Amino acid sequence: MHGQKRVQPWSLDTRLPFCYHLRVRKELLKDITRIVVKLGTGVLTDNRKQPDLAQMEQLVAQVAAQCQAGKEIVLVTSGAVGAGMGVLGYEKRPNELAELQACAAVGQSRLMATYEKLFAKHNLHVAQVLLTHEDLQHHERHLNARNTLVSLLAHKVVPIINENDAVSFTELKFGDNDKLSALVACLLPADLLVILTTVDGVIENFGKANPQTIAMIAQIDGTVEKLAGGTDSATAVGGMASKIQAAKMVSRAGIPLVIASGKKKAVLADVVAGGEEGTIFKPQPTKLQGRKRWIAFFHHPKGALFVDEGAKLALREKGKSLLPPGIARCEGGFAAGEVVRICDQDGTEFARGICDFDSATIKARQLTRVEIVHRDNLVIL
Repeated sequence: MHGQKRVQPWSLDTRLPFCYHLRVRKELLKDITRIVVKLGTGVLTDNRKQPDLAQMEQLVAQVAAQCQAGKEIVLVTSGAVGAGMGVLGYEKRPNELAELQACAAVGQSRLMATYEKLFAKHNLHVAQVLLTHEDLQHHERHLNARNTLVSLLAHKVVPIINENDAVSFTELKFGDNDKLSALVACLLPADLLVILTTVDGVIENFGKANPQTIAMIAQIDGTVEKLAGGTDSATAVGGMASKIQAAKMVSRAGIPLVIASGKKKAVLADVVAGGEEGTIFKPQPTKLQGRKRWIAFFHHPKGALFVDEGAKLALREKGKSLLPPGIARCEGGFAAGEVVRICDQDGTEFARGICDFDSATIKARQLTRVEIVHRDNLVIL
């Protein structure tokens, strides 16, 4: 799918010339130092589900060139399950968790051995970092993971991150490596997330006669989400839909994301230089602070508070805390100190926060003159 025509960005004023949008891109990417690069299964494995060594070699060379140019690169890699499938004789991604974990366990060591050998050619050391969702949700482990990554980067080591598929006990936990890469970008935080895949970016008319790559997306709305389908790959999880969800996360955190083709030999250099490569998602102008990022993105909330329009306005527009009168209903079971979803009465989640009371106390409706979620512990999404 190379060489699609480029079209005017979505959700920007299309009366402005295209060169304006290119200037926006260059401005967004002008001072980046720390980059998370996610490599998808499709760009790492061949049609036999084995690691594609020539392809991996050119991708590693691109990453190495950026390291040698003074950038800090963290790699989030797929391909472990795919590599293990080939060894264990699976033609399709298995559905059973134990089989997936077996594939991951076999494939991960092969994958890391390959990366170590390829980066060594460029005099670079690598470090394997396997994460579970619990590592990033628990606050002390979250901070420890961040400190470890920052220390590795300070030593000019390339951290290579994957989900710890071999031991995680919930069905692919983060969901996919697009989400994992977005969480890693938020964890650090990074200056840029680059997701390298098998297509040139977000594509209008994908699979039709006149596909066109969308150059820039300033706001992720329903129209953009409709462009994103799943995946039909035997080894991959997700697809463009999961990449759009990743974009929502990092955009809110204030981090730009570029989705581009990992099949191109100079794609990373072109992206970092602010060139016309892939689709860039314009981030929100204000970066979220570390604690707010942790509240917003690193939890699986067990409950939700549904608030009336007055409370929604007070939270979103006036910077207020959530008080008992604004809560229309409470769903789920959670303890005091846990993160909850905050939704309007239509069920649309617009914020997350640490709740100071447990669900049973809130449902009893006997609280007055207290803050259910304090403003300092609340993030508007």
